[in-house]
Amino acid sequence: MSNKIIDAHIHLDMYKPDERSGILRDMEVNDVDALIAVSNDLASAQGTLRLAHEDNRVKPALGFHPEQPLPADEEVGDLLAMIEQYSDRLVAIGEVGLPYYIQREGKVTAREREAYVHILDAFIQKAAQLNKPVALHAIYEDAPEVVGLLEKHSLSNAHFHWFKGDSDTMLQMRRNGYFISVTPDILYKNKTRELARQYPLDKMMAETDGPWPFEGPFKGKMTHPYMIHHSVRELAALKRVPAEDVYKSLYDNTRRLYKF
Repeated sequence: MSNKIIDAHIHLDMYKPDERSGILRDMEVNDVDALIAVSNDLASAQGTLRLAHEDNRVKPALGFHPEQPLPADEEVGDLLAMIEQYSDRLVAIGEVGLPYYIQREGKVTAREREAYVHILDAFIQKAAQLNKPVALHAIYEDAPEVVGLLEKHSLSNAHFHWFKGDSDTMLQMRRNGYFISVTPDILYKNKTRELARQYPLDKMMAETDGPWPFEGPFKGKMTHPYMIHHSVRELAALKRVPAEDVYKSLYDNTRRLYKF
């Protein structure tokens, strides 16, 4: 039985150098086969490409995380050009999406939100052109709009990381064949646990979103890909299927979506 795992969404460049070195050093002993390393902005994209060049187990994705001030048009253009230039090395475009949290905090005007939508549309269009999956930050009320953008560009290879949203949107995502991923909060968050029960196993993956910290049994601990083993066993219990079946499904799903 193989218990190999893949972290389907991690901000590897955001860890401190010694933390990052430890994660990479311990991958084999923790049965971690690969890391889907997403980017936050242009500098992050450049750093992620360097990490992938140094270690081929790091699978890079380039994008602009929406929970930050709008980028200059030049930065968006540079990111799109970089995606085009390094398309053969990328497994995805991401992390991209809409600014749910900073909008709730009143930091985004209606006009600015339109600009975020325009930027996301450009990234999704590029993903469709290059036949690359897209790693999405699209939660709650933003998720239906993002589904609409995916449908507009006929892009079916979409990964809604750490998805949170209503049941109608979830059903539409299921119909469209989009993937979701669960984080270690499946051990203690009821909403995540319910989503995990409902979403089909053949469209699920596991992630950490590290270095984002977790609560419950992981409180005070550095977020590490080994935590996915706990997520897998909990998902198996929730689905009432053998853990080895869940390991295989999540591993195969991630390889299939990200094509490596």
